[in-house]
Amino acid sequence: MNPILVIDDEERIRHLVRMYLEREGYSVDEADNGREALEKIQKKEYALLIIDLMMPEVDGWKVCRDVREKSDIPIIMLTARGEEFDRVLGFELGADDYLVKPFSTKELVARVKALLRRSGGNITANSSDLVYGSLKIEKDKHRVSIDEEQITFTPREFELLYFLAKNPSRVFSREQLMETVWGYDFYGDARTVDTHVKKIREKLADPKIRGMLATVWGVGYKFDPEAINE
Repeated sequence: MNPILVIDDEERIRHLVRMYLEREGYSVDEADNGREALEKIQKKEYALLIIDLMMPEVDGWKVCRDVREKSDIPIIMLTARGEEFDRVLGFELGADDYLVKPFSTKELVARVKALLRRSGGNITANSSDLVYGSLKIEKDKHRVSIDEEQITFTPREFELLYFLAKNPSRVFSREQLMETVWGYDFYGDARTVDTHVKKIREKLADPKIRGMLATVWGVGYKFDPEAINE
């Protein structure tokens, strides 16, 4: 497996995260600012990025934005700021997860493992692809395509789309989606799910395909295969 890159201007935080991840068998690189991180990412492939938002020279927002223009690598953001605006903006830029300092190292490791399982296509032998008209979702390859044209999704976006499509016509509340797709109790608001649904819809260019990801007002979301025939 490629190493994990920890990007934080606090040496103590970097070393603490590195120690716990290496105990779990992961290889870890470090960068103490965003500029150094972007240089490393250009030269080397990483399995996952852990990015502090508030850094000198180049901040975490820009690192996340620049990475997302070229890659769907899993991203966890770290910050001492816990306001709703920061969480939503982080997800808008393509982050997959968010932890507020001070955080539990055990919780960070658990989230790293969950994201790596998802991004690697954690598949059972009897899992199958999902096909709805021209839309194809391949779980084992972690790939989405429309008319054979591949669409890039972040690990969390893919997992959310796949979960809904695997349970067609069933309505899920935002809280159910957070618990099932994110895999833990998320201490935030429902806009986290809304943000990810919005990003998925933006990437589904075909209006009929996009229409299958339906909002059930006052409840949550569902994947509606019948919408493709409307």
